[in-house]
Amino acid sequence: MSVRATTDASLGTRDRTMTAAATDEAIITDLGIWLSGLESFLATGHQSFAAEARVMPDASREFRLVHAAIQRCSMLTARLMSAQGGMASAQTAVAWDIKFGEIANFSAALRDANLLGDGLIRSNSLGTGEWRAWRNMLAHRLAGQRAFAKLIRRAELEGDKFLPAQLRDLSVVDGFLSPEHAELALVLPRFGRVLLWLSVIGKMLESDEPLKPALLVFARVNEQIFELTNYINNRLERFPDEEAEMFASLDAASYTASIELKKVYSQELSGLADMRQAPSVYARIETAHSLLNEGFQQILAGFARLIDPNTDVFKLFPNFAVKLEHSIALRKDLWAVTQLVQKAEAKPEKAEIEAMQTALRDLMKGSVSYLFYKDTETVERFVEEILVTKENKDLVPILHRFGAFLETLFGQVNLRAVLEKSPLDPNGDM
Repeated sequence: MSVRATTDASLGTRDRTMTAAATDEAIITDLGIWLSGLESFLATGHQSFAAEARVMPDASREFRLVHAAIQRCSMLTARLMSAQGGMASAQTAVAWDIKFGEIANFSAALRDANLLGDGLIRSNSLGTGEWRAWRNMLAHRLAGQRAFAKLIRRAELEGDKFLPAQLRDLSVVDGFLSPEHAELALVLPRFGRVLLWLSVIGKMLESDEPLKPALLVFARVNEQIFELTNYINNRLERFPDEEAEMFASLDAASYTASIELKKVYSQELSGLADMRQAPSVYARIETAHSLLNEGFQQILAGFARLIDPNTDVFKLFPNFAVKLEHSIALRKDLWAVTQLVQKAEAKPEKAEIEAMQTALRDLMKGSVSYLFYKDTETVERFVEEILVTKENKDLVPILHRFGAFLETLFGQVNLRAVLEKSPLDPNGDM
C-alpha cells in the first residue's frame, strides 16, 4: 500500500494549480465575451451605433474600434498561453474542451489580423468599401478557427450561471418544478448572459479604461436582448394560463427589456462612435450601462419575489443597498441645496448667499458623486459660475436657472427604483 504524504509544499502547489485554473477560466470568459462582441460588430457593419442610416465616406473609426478589440483579444490569448508555460502539447486541455493547439493557432490568426489592422488604420483613405472587405475577411478568418466558437460558447455557459443563487438554482432543485417555474427556468439563463456581458463594461468604467471599444460588447448585448425578448414572446404564445401571475411577469419583463433596449441604443449610444470628447463618451457609456444593468436586475428581483415573496432584494443584489444609501443621501442634499438656492434667489443678501455657497461646496465634496457623470458635469458648471459671480444682478438669473435644474434633477433621483419603499419626507431625514 502506498502512502502519499501531504506536505505544506504539496498543498501550496495544489493551491497554485487551482488558482491558475480559475484564472484560465476567467481569461477564457473575458476572451469569449470580447470575441462575441467582435463577431456582432463585424456582422452588423459600421451602422451599429450610427446616429442615422447613411453611407460614411470615412470608416476609420470602425477600423480603430475593431483594431482595439483585436489587440485586447491578442493580449488575453497571450496570457492564456503564458499560464501554460508558453509551450504545451497541442492536445493539452487548457480548460474544458479547449486545447492548447487550438489556442496557439488562434493566437497566430489574431497576430496576423493585428499586424494587418495596424497597417490599415495608418492609411489616409478608409471608406465603406475597404471596411466591408476588411470585416468580411476578418469574420471569415476568425470563424475558421476552432477555438473561436468554443471560446464564445464557454463565455455563454458562464453567463447562464451569472445569476443570484436563488434564481441560478431554480432549474436544478430537487423534485418537480411547476409549469410556471419551469418556464422561468428556461428564461433566466438569458438574463444571466446579458448581466455578465454588462459586467465587463462595468469593470471598464471602474478602471477608467478607454471606453469606445465597449461598443463591441454593447453590439452583442443588443443581439442578446433582442433574442431574449423574442424568446419570451414565443414562450408566452404557448403559455397555458394567460391569467397566471408568471405570465404577467414574463410579459412585463419582455416589455421592459424592449423599452430599455430602444432607450439605450437609440439615445445613449447613438452616434457615440463619432464623438471625440472623452467626458461625453464616459457619460453616455455610464448611463447606458446603468440603465441596462439596473433594469435587468430589477426584473430579476421581481422574478425572485414571485418565487418567494419574502425575498430580500438587497441580499439578492448587494449593490442595491449601496445604491439606496447613496440615493437617500443625494436626495436629502439636493432638497436642502434647492431650498437654499431658492432663498438666495428670492433674497440675495450676504447671509443667504454664504449659506448657499457653503452647502454647494459640501455637495461638491460629497454626494454629487452619486449622480450620473453627465449630471455631475452640469452641477459643477453651475456651482463654479455661482461661486465666481459677485454682482447680484448677474447672480440672480443664474440661481433661477440652477434652481429649475435642481428641481428636475431632484425629481429624477426621487424616481430611482431603489427608493420605491423609501418615500420622500421633507420634514424628516428624506
